[in-house]
Amino acid sequence: MASPTYQPRVNTSGEGWRNPPLARPGSDQRPSHQPRPDEELSGPTGPKPRPGFGLRGPRRSPHVLTAESLAALTLPVGDDGVIIGIDPENQPAVLSLLRPTPLEVVLVGSVWMAQVLALRTVATGARVAVETARPPAWGQMAQSAGGGQQCVTVHDVRQIAPQGPSVSSPVLVVRDMGARPPRNQLAPSPWQSVLTVLPFLGPRSPQMLGRADLVGLQRLSPEEAEVVTRIMRLPEQVGAVLPTLSDNAMLWCRRDGGHQFVMTQPTEAETNLLGGPRRMD
Repeated sequence: MASPTYQPRVNTSGEGWRNPPLARPGSDQRPSHQPRPDEELSGPTGPKPRPGFGLRGPRRSPHVLTAESLAALTLPVGDDGVIIGIDPENQPAVLSLLRPTPLEVVLVGSVWMAQVLALRTVATGARVAVETARPPAWGQMAQSAGGGQQCVTVHDVRQIAPQGPSVSSPVLVVRDMGARPPRNQLAPSPWQSVLTVLPFLGPRSPQMLGRADLVGLQRLSPEEAEVVTRIMRLPEQVGAVLPTLSDNAMLWCRRDGGHQFVMTQPTEAETNLLGGPRRMD
């Protein structure tokens, strides 16, 4: 067997590994990377190389603003949240469901509307935990949401555990337990909002509406509309519209009287999974 051969070691002390020595003062030698004086004079005008730093960058006027011009700066930033539909001006209506402060929402409407909101909340990167008395109504939706990831969990009544919300993992808790839901085990907290679904107004509904931060209303009976108009301090002409809303129209309102009509248009995927808009399930 032939003996292995090795490449000779490189002599790092030789001239191939070191820069040539600098010229002594008064000598004719100069570093090879510097041009001769006559080359500098005869060369084209423009940026000249700097030893060890390459060419100079482009010379442009600095982009600066005076202190008086700062007030003219604007940064157009829209609302963040869940797109729940369009407003009467045909503009996107965005609902900020997940906040650093506690938020309690009451939805007087169908499970269909609650599931559309849950799907769109998952699309923003949040988790949804459903506490319901009818798990089969939420099972297919929970399996289809998140593209195979467990973004929606379904729990029986009083069987929901703490969800551990955080700024990087916000949670929407959906409570679907009829017109007389039991006491909430998971109270609203930072980055954990609670959405309670009421099919219609019950004996405890006025109290729930009175403490809710946000109320969503689908079509109501004239008697229900009168109650909601009084509790939410809505204009009478707005309350008169509630019994005439279509299945995909809603009124979102606050305790201070602020309100907004919204029409929810389901996507093709939402329609294939949940069916068309409806007021009752």
